[in-house]
Amino acid sequence: MIDVNLSGTAGRSTTSHDFCVLRIELEGVHPTIWRSVIIPKSANLGWVHAVIQVAMGWTNSHLHQFRLGDRIFSDPKFNLNEFEDDPPVTDENSVTVGQVAKGQIPALVYEYDFGDSWSHLLTFSPLSGGQAAVENRALCLEGSHACPPEDCGGIPGYEDLLEALGNKKHPEHRAMKQWLGRPYDPEAFEVDKVNRCLAKLPWPKVTVPQLGKVLAAARRAKA
Repeated sequence: MIDVNLSGTAGRSTTSHDFCVLRIELEGVHPTIWRSVIIPKSANLGWVHAVIQVAMGWTNSHLHQFRLGDRIFSDPKFNLNEFEDDPPVTDENSVTVGQVAKGQIPALVYEYDFGDSWSHLLTFSPLSGGQAAVENRALCLEGSHACPPEDCGGIPGYEDLLEALGNKKHPEHRAMKQWLGRPYDPEAFEVDKVNRCLAKLPWPKVTVPQLGKVLAAARRAKA
């Protein structure tokens, strides 16, 4: 079992050491879909979930969890450990980035939509020269490509979708466009739009309705 020190860190003044760079990489998709975001180490994993949803472009329409070795962190409202054989689940709001972002601990994994099984590799690194943090905020530095559309069928479905959309003669081209119901550019990513939405996330906790409003604003900005 991987040990996570849950001792508090209250009482320290805010410095660059109180922040880290979170790299979010969607596993198994090529070309790589990723984001690099500065976040406070005092942020709990529930808040990090909201940051990932906004930065990647998801819609928070499905369940999620964080995995760290044999430890699982999630929203207790999901009842992920309702059956006897289920592994224990720790409340994601009770664990901070500073408690898991340690060099000796393997990278954190964020899983979203247990049907499509989107797995994100989360790695943490110190701020480097010239990287400025904003207190109680997440700040996206860079990234690449749009995240897949929701409910497209995971990696195989996403690959089929791209193939159909990229070829007007493909037998599923029209059907896929109708299913999407909106333009979709797999290469689209604008860091400024992401940061405008990240700036709207409340601190230190984001409720589901609050996150929904931020994500709805992000979708309107893409329209």
